[in-house]
Amino acid sequence: MTRVDFYLLDGDSAGGKDMAVCRLTNKAFQLGHRVCIVTADAEHTQRLDALLWTFNAGSFIPHAPARDAVDSTPVILGHNEPPPAFDDVLITLAPQVPECFSRFQRVAEVVGSTDEEKQLARERFRFYRDRGYELQTHNLGNERP
Repeated sequence: MTRVDFYLLDGDSAGGKDMAVCRLTNKAFQLGHRVCIVTADAEHTQRLDALLWTFNAGSFIPHAPARDAVDSTPVILGHNEPPPAFDDVLITLAPQVPECFSRFQRVAEVVGSTDEEKQLARERFRFYRDRGYELQTHNLGNERP
């Protein structure tokens, strides 16, 4: 069964949600996982795509937008349904639970510090909990994922 982790950022988190996603992605990639990042829209996908190339001078995360990815691409990102070949780690920035979430081994929900983001995260938390998924919560603050 899919494990769901909520990563909660406070207002002081260095770099915000996008940097947290980059660090989570880097960690998962270094551990040999294939990662799919679901964003809220095309603009966010482009922003995150650029940031994944530059967020850390000492790291390299080969990735591509889902529309340009090949089967061997270890990290993809986009705002639409990911290709079926991806079923390992899903990092989601979408305001609602992605329909494809249950095919993944792990789901990482990254939650910002605004009241709106927290409210939407509570709704997603209830969604997963009410369906019996294993949930973990991590308060990031200034720590790194």
